[in-house]
Amino acid sequence: MKYVDEFRDRVVAVALAERIKKAATRPWTIMEVCGGQTHSIVRFGIDSLLPQNLTLVHGPGCPVCVTSVSLIDQAVCLASLPNVIFCSFGDMLRVPGSHGDLFGVKAVGGDVRIIYSPLDALKLARRNPDREVVCFAVGFETTAPAWAMAVTQAKHSGLTNFSLLIAHVLVPPAMEAILSSPQNRIQGFLAAGHVCTVMGYEEYEAIAQKYRIPIVVTGFEPLDVLEGVAMLVSQLEEGRIEVENQYARSVSREGNPQARNIVSEVFEPAPRTWRGISEIPASGLRLKAAYRAFDAERKFERELAELAEGKEDPECQSGLVLQGLLKPMDCPAFGVRCTPERPLGAPMVSSEGACAAYYRYRSHAVREA
Repeated sequence: MKYVDEFRDRVVAVALAERIKKAATRPWTIMEVCGGQTHSIVRFGIDSLLPQNLTLVHGPGCPVCVTSVSLIDQAVCLASLPNVIFCSFGDMLRVPGSHGDLFGVKAVGGDVRIIYSPLDALKLARRNPDREVVCFAVGFETTAPAWAMAVTQAKHSGLTNFSLLIAHVLVPPAMEAILSSPQNRIQGFLAAGHVCTVMGYEEYEAIAQKYRIPIVVTGFEPLDVLEGVAMLVSQLEEGRIEVENQYARSVSREGNPQARNIVSEVFEPAPRTWRGISEIPASGLRLKAAYRAFDAERKFERELAELAEGKEDPECQSGLVLQGLLKPMDCPAFGVRCTPERPLGAPMVSSEGACAAYYRYRSHAVREA
């Protein structure tokens, strides 16, 4: 049955690719926002099925990749404190800061623990009342409800040894920053399906009309991506400006009201610096006043005050990659001085990073060149 399904998917993929080739009569440049979509495109060679006049570029859709160097430095500082249990998703451990990473802190004895859910960190806080449990809250809108739930539970339980180092970022303001740039060349967006599962896509409708750009909410499987591209090309060729939903099996226009409500109860928008890009207004989340006691930056203000401003490695060009201005293999350091073992930037070590995708699935092209 598995082979029957794979054969059917290949037939459908070829048919979709042919449909796109026939429809695309002019050059178009499309950006997929989500790092999961990037990995699907690179892994399955989706871009190789498309006509040469259709260009796919990769966007800032990896929350690990866009976490600022300063926040990584803060994480390293907090994880090094003797009374702290520092909790993080595994992706963050190898992300380089100005002077090291969380993996290095763990290697020299820091209590850095990989968690798979914010609730894991709550359990640690309850079991270790004499220690501070600090969590690296990283993600887009998708993971924000889980962190919001953890904070409300911590408050309800009276936990005072639990706090978040918040690195949450929001997708729509980043899309607007790209579209507002004088370097912008994007003519259509494949929006991240998992973000819209939580937040819906009403917010994208204003962006589409303001910037006169079509947007298609898209899933992550190869057929999802191809269908999303086909829908975008149809809009572009017909001159339509709409927000369409390819991922209707999981996404509704209003999203998940319960998840949105808990996020708005606990968090509020705030400026956020995106690694390799710049500060984008209202593109991050911070705790509201009622929950500010769980803000690690506030709780450890004295310990963090002496940190210098984080500096990106000058050779790293991940900011250009994250804005769709450079393909990973066009970076001179790619696969040579920047590898998963010795990364210059976050996109090389994140499981959703564009550089990691190209290194894993296409680095043979670099070696053969």
